[in-house]
Amino acid sequence: MRDMPQVLAEVRSLRRQYGAVLALDDVSFSIRSGEVLGFLGPNGAGKTTAMQILTGNLAPTSGEVVVNGHDLLAEPKKAKQAMGYLPEQPPLYREHRVDEFLDYCAALRGIPRRERRAARERSKDRCGLKEVGARLIGNLSKGFQQRVGLAQAIIHAPPVIILDEPTVGLDPIQIREIRALIREFGKDRAVVLSTHILSEVEAVCDHVQIINKGRLVLSDTIANVLRRVRSNTLVVRFRTAPEIAALEKLQGVETVQPVDNGRLRIFHRADVDPTDGVVRLSAERDWGLQEISPEHGSLEQLFVQMTETVPTP
Repeated sequence: MRDMPQVLAEVRSLRRQYGAVLALDDVSFSIRSGEVLGFLGPNGAGKTTAMQILTGNLAPTSGEVVVNGHDLLAEPKKAKQAMGYLPEQPPLYREHRVDEFLDYCAALRGIPRRERRAARERSKDRCGLKEVGARLIGNLSKGFQQRVGLAQAIIHAPPVIILDEPTVGLDPIQIREIRALIREFGKDRAVVLSTHILSEVEAVCDHVQIINKGRLVLSDTIANVLRRVRSNTLVVRFRTAPEIAALEKLQGVETVQPVDNGRLRIFHRADVDPTDGVVRLSAERDWGLQEISPEHGSLEQLFVQMTETVPTP
C-alpha cells in the first residue's frame, strides 16, 4: 500500500471578525502534495479574506494556518518561505528585464548568490520564458507577464503555491497555456487556485471548495462533485398525457414530476436506467413519445445552488 501524499498546508478552525461582521466562521481544510485545490465563492463570501490569511497578509481572529509544518503566526518566515504566491495583479517591475527581475526575486527569497542563476533558469524553463530573459517586462504580452509572475512564485521551489485569479484578462490561447502550467505545478506540489471561472476548476483541479457567508458549504474531490451534478433524471415529453402512476412503477423510477411545456422529469436510481422501459411503455399505450433525454447538471448549477440567496424585498 502506497503512503498517503503529505499534507503541505492545513487551515484549522479559522475565524475572522471585522467588528460585528463575521467574515470567516470556523473554516478548516487541508491540501496535500500533488493536489490542485479550486477555491470558489461569490463576491463577499469571505474568499478574499481567507486568501489574505492563508498568504500571511492578514491575521485571523482565531484559528491556525500551518504551511509545510510551520505555524504561520508562530514561524512566519519559515511558513512563508514554503509558499509561493501570485496575486491577482502580478507583482512585477515593468522597467526590469525578466532575468534582472527574477534575480531580484531570488535574492528576496534568500537564495544564495551562487545558486540564483540556476534557480532563475529553472523557473524560466518551467514557465516557458527561456527566450525572453533579456526583454523588458513592460514590453511583454499580458500572457508572458503572467508567466513571469508564476516564475517569481516558484523560483525558490516552494512546496505550496497559491494563485489568485491567474488567468483573468488573458486570451483563450494564453488561458490554455497558464492552465497547463498549473497542472504541471500540481504534479509535485500543493496548489491553491482561487478563481471565478468554473470551467477552470473542472479543467485543472483535483478538489473543489465553495465558501459562502464565511463558511465552507462544499469540500470534495472534483470526481465526486461531477458525479453529484450528473443528475439521475430523464426529461420526457409525449403526444398525449401519460399515466404518471404507470411511469412510477417502472424499475428504478423513484418519482415523476411535471416540468414545463408538457415535459416530465423522471427521477431514477443511479444504478438503473429506465430509458428502455419508458420507450416500451409509451409504445404499448400509444402515448406518442416525442422527447427523451438524460438531464445533466453542471458545476455552475451546483455553485448557484450552494450560494444563492433570497433577495430582500
